[in-house]
Amino acid sequence: MVVDAVAPSDGSGAANVKVVRRVLQGLQQKSILQPNTVTEIEECLKERDTVAEHPALSPIDANAQRENPANQAAFAKTNGVTRPDKRQIEQRIEEDRERHKRLRESIWAIGADGDEEFERLWDEVSDIGEDDYIAAEEDAMERRQAIEVE
Repeated sequence: MVVDAVAPSDGSGAANVKVVRRVLQGLQQKSILQPNTVTEIEECLKERDTVAEHPALSPIDANAQRENPANQAAFAKTNGVTRPDKRQIEQRIEEDRERHKRLRESIWAIGADGDEEFERLWDEVSDIGEDDYIAAEEDAMERRQAIEVE
């Protein structure tokens, strides 16, 4: 299940729960997911959100984690919230970099025709009106005055 990959039950994906909820709502609005399916997934997310917010309610014993040195690195806690280890943080940073890189690349992508952007902009521009002629005359007059002053 995609939700398990993005927001695992161990609390490491607690930051993703809010985004998962927004995606689910969007899919429900587009009638891709049925309301009862979204409700079931929401119930699962509530449990995962509670685990992240309240470590005392976690199925894993917090005291056992603190006593076992092997678990301390993977389950570092700050203010009672499970914090991902350094490797997970670096992996997320790298994934974000790659995602943003692909987004920037798609901004500059040009179609095979190359004139699509020109045609789109040409269609969006309004026709020349009387105010455009007035503005052009004013600009020309300002240029003439600037030439005379020099």
